[in-house]
Amino acid sequence: MNFQSPKINEFLDSWLDEDIGRGDLSSLSLEKNGSAYWVAKQSGVFCGGTLVKRIFQRLDKCIEINLLQKEGASFQIGQRLLEIQGPTASLVSGERTALNLAMRLSGIATVTASLVKELEGTKIHLADTRKTTPGLRIFEKYAFRCGGGINHRLGLDDAAMLKENHIAWAGGITQAIHKIKAKAPWTTKIIVEVETPQQAEEAASAGADGILFDEISPNVLIDLVPKIRALASKRNSHEGTSHIVLEASGVDPMRIKAFAETGINLISTSAPMTRSQWSDFSMRFEPE
Repeated sequence: MNFQSPKINEFLDSWLDEDIGRGDLSSLSLEKNGSAYWVAKQSGVFCGGTLVKRIFQRLDKCIEINLLQKEGASFQIGQRLLEIQGPTASLVSGERTALNLAMRLSGIATVTASLVKELEGTKIHLADTRKTTPGLRIFEKYAFRCGGGINHRLGLDDAAMLKENHIAWAGGITQAIHKIKAKAPWTTKIIVEVETPQQAEEAASAGADGILFDEISPNVLIDLVPKIRALASKRNSHEGTSHIVLEASGVDPMRIKAFAETGINLISTSAPMTRSQWSDFSMRFEPE
């Protein structure tokens, strides 16, 4: 993710403002500099260090942070994650906002890494979805990448994805694809979510760039995937387009390995965003 956008600073400032408001009353008791460190209270995969530095430095440029863990690196219980020093009033004022973000993102990265590990040795990539917390999408998708996954659409303007409602209201898969091709920029990729083999065959024949198999079992996909690739290849040979991308969704994380031999390219899942728990970190002061 590109965190150089000015929009990122707007997010960070709004989060600090949400917590600090008119001023941190507790910090009025503090007048000196101090040092602290973050420690992990459980094992996992770290994510958010770059943003933590930005949060504290937006609050007080005198704060210095030494990151001890790289983004996407595994950590163990009791391990130090970073060291921080500066005006103590600023350290405690930014503590909760920074910890909350890093714990949320590390939780996502940790679950993602566990699912990616299940796919080791296969050619299948794990992709995320748009089931993200409003306002946190780019950060949660960044955490997904730190865990070893790849990103699907960031938003509706990245690619066209035809779901059940689109297909019904457009008059069918073929009609929907033709309408998009007639109106959208030529660079637009069209993905069709299908629930039956017949829908998949129609989508491939109509020129879909990708097909998402929704809750279609591995036993069905074993025979269906080669048929869909053959249909797409036949059409693409006439149009000079690239190969079709096939993905599965609605996959039970406990059965993810069952898809390894189906020939699909991707498994898309919202589990790291919707089912993960926050990692548990704590900021502790260093004795003088």
